[in-house]
Amino acid sequence: MTFPKGFIWGAASAAYQTEGAWNADGKGENIWDDFCRTQGSIQNGDTGNTACDGYHRYGQDVHFLKAMNLSAYRFSINWPRILPEGRGSVNEKGLAYYDALVDTLLENGIIPCVTLYHWELPLALQKQGGWLNRETAEAFAEFASVIAKHFNGRVRNYFTLNEPQCFIALGYAQGLHAPGLMLPVHEQLACMHNTLLAHGLSVQALHEGSSAPIKAGLVSTGRLCYPAEDTPENKAAAKEATFALHEDDWLFTHHWCLDAAVFGRYPKDAPPSLRKFDESVPAGDWDIIKKNVDFIGVNIYNGRPVDRMGRDVPACPGFPRTAMKWPVTPEVMRYGPIWLHERYGLPLYIAENGQSCNDRIFLDGGVHDPDRIDFLRRYLRELKKAAQEVPLLGYFHWSLTDNFEWHQGYNERFGLIYVDYPTQRRIPKDSAYWYANTAKTNGEDI
Repeated sequence: MTFPKGFIWGAASAAYQTEGAWNADGKGENIWDDFCRTQGSIQNGDTGNTACDGYHRYGQDVHFLKAMNLSAYRFSINWPRILPEGRGSVNEKGLAYYDALVDTLLENGIIPCVTLYHWELPLALQKQGGWLNRETAEAFAEFASVIAKHFNGRVRNYFTLNEPQCFIALGYAQGLHAPGLMLPVHEQLACMHNTLLAHGLSVQALHEGSSAPIKAGLVSTGRLCYPAEDTPENKAAAKEATFALHEDDWLFTHHWCLDAAVFGRYPKDAPPSLRKFDESVPAGDWDIIKKNVDFIGVNIYNGRPVDRMGRDVPACPGFPRTAMKWPVTPEVMRYGPIWLHERYGLPLYIAENGQSCNDRIFLDGGVHDPDRIDFLRRYLRELKKAAQEVPLLGYFHWSLTDNFEWHQGYNERFGLIYVDYPTQRRIPKDSAYWYANTAKTNGEDI
């Protein structure tokens, strides 16, 4: 049993988490530049001002991608690095940086896969309401148009938005992430709706701005359930639990976002408070939001086991977990893609998957991370099973390098490449060598 022929093996990153150079060469500020200045918002008072210095060291990072036999790199373009005010004047020096990155990838036979929005909202737009303001969606379309026209023929794979569920829930509902707001539910719903408008407008802008063929989709995350026992009753219950909607648990779901983007409507079984918002949506918005997407990206880290009644099965004492205390549940990597494909009928990328480990440089100079290798082997074994049932296009490990992990600062290490932050020295971990062989053999040895 193998992965499909042509299966993409890649790694992923995000601009704010890796680039640094926060005010270099005409870049405007984004909401994270501002949020990190708020005392107590980030552990240890960390910021992404320098991060992994990817702005100056992208050549090293591409070298590691090639050394690991990877065929694609998913990275985001920092919106205010291109449009410092969010719209209007273009910063040519910002484009020059991404020119250099894209050209270096192509010269090394690596497919550039661009995420247009990995949470780098221009601060100027946030001051006008951010995602609560419908005009932010229009500004995003302008940004997408600039990128499509500039990289026409060089970039052919686009992810519009990364995890709307997370940047709305954590940034606009819980206040843990930038911009640090705690809005009432009806305003959270408006934020999500405006991000979906941004998605639809950007897909249209990408196609209109590219004379060369492109493919576009968005990246979703949310609750995924799997059967605690592999029986038909348990499977049916796990699928139903995955797509259940509750008034206090609607935001971190795949289908509130994907039903809108794929079907042009919010879920029909929404509870009363959500239905009330749905009924207020102008009919013309669905013509904007529903655009033909070529794929769905899904970020999967863990899932929830349920019994045949769809009830959560409590974890046993001492259950396996990552350094970030997230549960290790490889079975979700089999069932999650199946549930999503059965509902939406679209091919899938695993756009993120990985684990945080307590990595360090050992006395022999290496970075040994057997727990990450074990995690990946377990999850990819399950993904291989899913690949026999649904069209899987590729897998992107999160992340290429250690990086700034949002409100956790530099406490967590997800990378295949270790970053010694005081010196910015990069060291391949044991998992990097393991992943290189996995990519080379298309997962035959898993």
